[in-house]
Amino acid sequence: MSIKPLADRVLVKPATAEEKTVGGIIIPDSAKEKPLKGEVIAAGNGTKDEEMILKPGDKVLYGKYAGTEIEWNGEQYIIMRQSDVLAVI
Repeated sequence: MSIKPLADRVLVKPATAEEKTVGGIIIPDSAKEKPLKGEVIAAGNGTKDEEMILKPGDKVLYGKYAGTEIEWNGEQYIIMRQSDVLAVI
């Protein structure tokens, strides 16, 4: 991984959206609800006021509007502040 988050930011790979069908009708990708959980891929060093407690490999829950979506090497990621993470699961 060549992306290194700075300060109190973490790079999260979102979990894949679950495939749902309604009465035999397959819901298209554009209508699927985004997952609100993922895995920390990389983490910054923290700041002088807030130490980094998340580490690569942690499974996390985050807010619906947290972070910024980016695409790197054909993969989707979200980069967000550690404070946007709601829980480690």
